[in-house]
Amino acid sequence: MDHDRPVGPAGRISRVETLTLGTAWRDFSYVRVHTDEGLSGVGEITHPYRSRETCLLTEAMAERHLLGADPFDVEEIWLRMYQGDFLRGGDIGGIVVSGVDQALYDLMGKALGVPAYRLTGGACRDRVPVYANGWYTGDRKPDAFAERAKDVVGRGYTALKFDPFGAGLGELSRAERIRSLDIVAAVRDAVGDDVDLMVEGHARFNFATAARLVDDLRPFDLAWFEEPLPWTHIERYAELRARASMPISGGEHFHNRYEFKQLFATGAVDIVQPDLSMAGGFTELRKIAAIADLHAMSVAPHNSNSPLCTTASVHAVAGLTNLKILETFDGMVEDYVFDALPGVLPVVDGSVPLPTAPGIGVELADEVFAEHPPSHRFWNMFADGWEKRNRT
Repeated sequence: MDHDRPVGPAGRISRVETLTLGTAWRDFSYVRVHTDEGLSGVGEITHPYRSRETCLLTEAMAERHLLGADPFDVEEIWLRMYQGDFLRGGDIGGIVVSGVDQALYDLMGKALGVPAYRLTGGACRDRVPVYANGWYTGDRKPDAFAERAKDVVGRGYTALKFDPFGAGLGELSRAERIRSLDIVAAVRDAVGDDVDLMVEGHARFNFATAARLVDDLRPFDLAWFEEPLPWTHIERYAELRARASMPISGGEHFHNRYEFKQLFATGAVDIVQPDLSMAGGFTELRKIAAIADLHAMSVAPHNSNSPLCTTASVHAVAGLTNLKILETFDGMVEDYVFDALPGVLPVVDGSVPLPTAPGIGVELADEVFAEHPPSHRFWNMFADGWEKRNRT
C-alpha cells in the first residue's frame, strides 16, 4: 500500500476485530474495522458452519492486507485480499473479502455522511422487494406447511421460498416425491394465486430426478426452481432450463465474478443469486449484476444471513436495474438478534424502505453479543429433520 497517496476523510485502518452472536439456528459473525480518525465500519462474515475459522482468517488477513490502508481504496483492497493470499477464493476466503468490503462502504458512507447506496450508483426504486425464507421450520407435513405459509402472508409478504424435499439427495423415493409435491400443492392452495412461490432444490438432485421435478412442479406456476442440480454438473443446467416451464435460479455457491464465469458462459440459469456476504461484497456484486444484465438475466440475491446483511443488501441492490427480489430470513431469528444490531431496517408489507442513515446504518451492541456467545451448532441439510434448524 502506498502511504504517500492522499488519504480520504475516513483516515487509515488502525484495527480490525470480529464478533460472533449465537442463536438457536446458527452463529452470526461480523467484522468491525476501525480507523485512526475514530470511525468504525461493520460487515457480515457469517459462515453456516465455520464461524471460528472465518473469524481467524479475517483477523489474519487484516494484519496482512488492511492495517494502514485507506478504506476509500476499495478496489485495491479487494484485489489485495483476493490475490495477495495467492491461494485465493473458496468459501471462507470469499466470506472474509465480502464482509470487509461491506465494512469499507460503511466507513466511506459515514465519513461522507451519506447512505452506502449513494456510493454504488444511487437508487432506481423507492423500496426493495423481499421474500421470506426459513418460515417452514417444524413438521414436514402439507397441512403444517400450509398453516405456516398463511401466517407469513398474513405478515405482509407476497413471495415465499421453501424446500419441500426433506433429506432427499440424488433421487427421491416415490413416497417422498409425492409427499414433496403434496407440500407444494398445499402451500399454493393456502396462499392463493397472487403470492409468488419459489421452490428450493439445494443443489441436491441428479439430472433424471431434477428433470422429472420440473415437469411435476409445472402446475404450481413457480416464480423459480432454485438450484435443482449440483454445481459439479453445471454444464447440464442449460439442458434442464430448456425442459422447464419455470425460471431456473442459482449462484449462491460462487464467491466472485471468476467463479460465476462458467455459469454465465453456459447459460446455466435465468436468475442469478449472488450473496453480498459471500460473492465479494458491494464491489463485486455490482460487477456480477452487470454481467448478468449482459446475458439478459435478472438478479435475486441470496441472503440466508442476519438482518445486518439484509440491510446491507438493500443498499447494494437499490440501484440494480435488473433486480428481481431480495431474500430474507429476518422473520425467523430471535428478538435479541435485532437488539444486537441496532439500526437494521424492518420488512414492511414485503419490502424494505431505502436507508437514510450514513453508511450501512447498523452498529453492533457488544453487550448483547456477550449475553449470547457462539453456539457452534451444526445442522446437516441432508439429515432427516434438517428443516427444523435446531427448532422443535
